[in-house]
Amino acid sequence: QVQLVESGGGLVQAGGSLRLSCAASGSIFSINEMGWYRQAPGKQRELAATITSSGRTNYADSVKGRFTISRANARNTVYLQMNSLKPEDTAVYYCNAKRPYLNYWGQGTQVTVSS
Repeated sequence: QVQLVESGGGLVQAGGSLRLSCAASGSIFSINEMGWYRQAPGKQRELAATITSSGRTNYADSVKGRFTISRANARNTVYLQMNSLKPEDTAVYYCNAKRPYLNYWGQGTQVTVSS
């Protein structure tokens, strides 16, 4: 099992910044990818950004150039630096970790961007 604990959400004005953190514990030795997904009210959960254990990153088109995903080490902690936030970035942000054939989710952290 993998446990994911998120922090860093909150309320910010448009144009502001927030940094999300996600700490993984448990069976982290075989995590091959971590990332952030988000779900706005009435919408499906969507990818925001992911990073593999080798450091390869992937971003949704809507956040490219504004969000940066990074990690403190290969499989333990991942961050999402969010700059130039827009009201449409308002969502619950979920940390995700992938092991072969297994998928883990955090409890989610609310990000609200006011106009």
